[in-house]
Amino acid sequence: MTPSDLQAYLHGHIPLSAAMQVEVRVALPEQVVLGAPLAPNINHRDTVFGGSASALAILSAWSLLHVRLTAAGHKARLVIQRNTMSYEQAILGDFTAQALAPQAEAWQAFTRMLERKGKARIAISSTLHCDGQAVGQFEGDFVALGG
Repeated sequence: MTPSDLQAYLHGHIPLSAAMQVEVRVALPEQVVLGAPLAPNINHRDTVFGGSASALAILSAWSLLHVRLTAAGHKARLVIQRNTMSYEQAILGDFTAQALAPQAEAWQAFTRMLERKGKARIAISSTLHCDGQAVGQFEGDFVALGG
């Protein structure tokens, strides 16, 4: 899946991503990096609105799973079950969210359960960056349905 394919998918199926002007910078099974500008995500303090920061982190983690499952030939619906978000500092400009592939053992257990039971859960993390610095951390549990 190319970055432009993923971006078109996100903008077409998750309208908030288009409103936030989310750009897919990297779309690989090993990592997904999404970016967003400050302007459509600004708050009353001229920093990034926390909801936008959280949404970009969730989108990056969800997108990583979508790219990995698609590359492996799995058809599944992905939903977030729960998450935590920590904000290390105010985000003063354009920002990114980077989600990295889970450990091989966790991925194998996830896909094995998806194939056997048609349902599986996995934890994915994402890091927010602005101006080369980590500014936030996301941890989320996602459920895949169907196999």
